[in-house]
Amino acid sequence: MLKKFIAELIGTAVLVLFGCGAAVLGGEHVGQLGIALAFGFAIIAMAYSIGPVSGCHVNPAVSLAAFVAGKMSAKDMGVYWLAQVIGAVVGAFVLASIAQGAPGEPVNLGQNGWGPGYLGEYPLAAAATFEVVMTAIFVIAILGVTGEKAHGPFAGLAIGITLAVIHIVGIQVTGVSVNPARSFGPALLAGGQAMQQLWLFIVAPAGGAILGALLFRLKLLEPIEE
Repeated sequence: MLKKFIAELIGTAVLVLFGCGAAVLGGEHVGQLGIALAFGFAIIAMAYSIGPVSGCHVNPAVSLAAFVAGKMSAKDMGVYWLAQVIGAVVGAFVLASIAQGAPGEPVNLGQNGWGPGYLGEYPLAAAATFEVVMTAIFVIAILGVTGEKAHGPFAGLAIGITLAVIHIVGIQVTGVSVNPARSFGPALLAGGQAMQQLWLFIVAPAGGAILGALLFRLKLLEPIEE
């Protein structure tokens, strides 16, 4: 379990550093597509590097989905959650140390949000809907490609591409969370409105993860026997 803890910590730190780092350090140059690919490529890289150790959840919503689907114990889920949250804070801290703004200026660490002044200025209802639905889709993709009829070498690629597409669709809505740890790390260091709105990026991804996982727990998406 120590190996899994370390793997999840490192994997989540890398996801935050690469994904949020692309937005903060290179957003003006790579644009929305580049940021989306950074998140997707980070997941692909970690899937093939730490996947054999921990399964590369790097996301409390994914671990919750695995628990609901009956693929993970509550104890292991708790350990994964702790590692993921710590990893996200570490990734955000490293990013903050690189992207230091002028004294007194708000810190931009790629934190999630919604409403006036935030990217597309979408309302709370739109942000909540996006996070619930997209997390459910993400979880369905993950549980599907890693299930009984797993797609082996292509699983990590499929998961990374799914995350990239989710970002292409939704960066202007919430900055895209679908991952409470990814939201927590940057929000903790940025403070202010990011921390005030953090609750949504815990509740909505959790709800989406449960919805997606229940489809597998109830065997509604069970592979068809040939």
